[in-house]
Amino acid sequence: MTVLEETTGDPADARGRVAELHGIRAQAVAGPSEKATAAQHAKGKLTARERIELLLDPDSFQEVEQLRRHRASGFGLEAKKPYTDGVITGWGTVEGRTVFVYAHDFRIFGGALGEAHAKKIHKIMDMAIAAGAPLVSLNDGAGARIQEGVSALAGYGGIFQRNTKASGVIPQISVMLGPCAGGAAYSPALTDFVFMVRETSQMFITGPDVVKAVTGEEITQNGLGGADVHAETSGVCHFAYDDEETCIAEVRYLLSLLPQNNRENPPRVESADPVGRRSEVLLDLVPADGNRPYDMVKVIEEIVDDGEYLEVHERWARNIICALGRLDGQVVGIIANQPQVLAGVLDIEASEKAARFVQMCDAFNIPIVTLLDVPGFLPGVDQEHGGIIRHGAKLLYAYCNATVPRISLILRKAYGGAYIVMDSQSIGADLTYAWPTNEIAVMGAEGAANVIFRRQIAGAEDPEAMRQKMVKEYKAELMHPYYAAERGLVDDVIDPADTREVLVKSLAMLHAKHADLPSRKHGNPPQ
Repeated sequence: MTVLEETTGDPADARGRVAELHGIRAQAVAGPSEKATAAQHAKGKLTARERIELLLDPDSFQEVEQLRRHRASGFGLEAKKPYTDGVITGWGTVEGRTVFVYAHDFRIFGGALGEAHAKKIHKIMDMAIAAGAPLVSLNDGAGARIQEGVSALAGYGGIFQRNTKASGVIPQISVMLGPCAGGAAYSPALTDFVFMVRETSQMFITGPDVVKAVTGEEITQNGLGGADVHAETSGVCHFAYDDEETCIAEVRYLLSLLPQNNRENPPRVESADPVGRRSEVLLDLVPADGNRPYDMVKVIEEIVDDGEYLEVHERWARNIICALGRLDGQVVGIIANQPQVLAGVLDIEASEKAARFVQMCDAFNIPIVTLLDVPGFLPGVDQEHGGIIRHGAKLLYAYCNATVPRISLILRKAYGGAYIVMDSQSIGADLTYAWPTNEIAVMGAEGAANVIFRRQIAGAEDPEAMRQKMVKEYKAELMHPYYAAERGLVDDVIDPADTREVLVKSLAMLHAKHADLPSRKHGNPPQ
């Protein structure tokens, strides 16, 4: 006897109809079978409804189109028409703020997308855009439903179109909790953030079997498109975690740092961390010797409220750091060179990583703080042939196009074009500060001296002694800490221990900043 048969009363009266409704709803919530649920759990995966419960505040979920079923026929589909059609859609709250969500139910058709399934997703996406609230997708599907043919493929097109329409309007977060192959992978790629879980989630355009057939290469699904691959190598994934519970908890934390839409500011919270807290430890963290590395993460921890921040793309392009944190309760985006990795140089991947982060911050009204210690762009044939010019221009374009409050702080080195690109005053930074350890120049003193004083060095009785003399002279004339400040290229040289207070007060002044871009359909950024 089915759940429906057990609970259905006399359909001739209202009570019977209500009993019938409750029976149908119970069947929809329960899913296809206990066996299917057990199989999902055996893979170390939660069900779609269990995931939604973790994401949203208790008892806040309002489901949409729970009773929808497909209308397809052929290949046995007409005999199998489960409620929800393999995707659960609706809205709820995260820390009291509205969030829209859809979750593939792998127990039904493997979470594969058919026409009715796609229509449900289209509807919830349209609702999220209209309501001006974030959209979270909990992805665990086998791609297009082959039995429905081109109708399923068209469903993906509708999702991609809405992803693009919502871009920069509402935050879009993709949480990969199972397979995502073929064209389906393009939807997460169009969203603002991608989360993955190790061992259970994979993303690729062509799977291992196709790769082997075409190229002869043998590789596992995780080796081709697992969480670690996309977090470290491809940069497709922003966050990777060991289990679903931790992953979804971090999605909630990220949502707490984002506004509902592009017309609002991120939520501000009360901070117990004093604005005027001096950080004497910064004087010891950053060596004055520009050739000595240090961990920029520790600098960020000293500056932000309570040392808390969320690093984006932590394991990809590690020579640059992109993070969300708070200063006196206000959310800020932090971009910083990491001297511990490749001396903090800018290369192709670092430029792309930072450019996308700047665009995200600007889209969602998040002020940007840039911490500079950059020796330049990474030299090399592979970088030049890989297009470092156009990739570096992406970061330049993103900064120049950003209208949110922008503050830059030069800790040590700031050389050449990399100094200009990293939100210098000349490209529109609202305020530029420097520590007394700063070195702002076209290039390092050694390289500059070799170029400028080439003849004197070559003609000297002791070339090395002459070179050292010229290096010292160049530093004294053009690279002393106050050279840029004297010329108005730096607004102030500050005590490192006062950094937090200076940044907080500057952001407070810039809070109501308003800047208009020229009227245009859209720009044409470098690709």
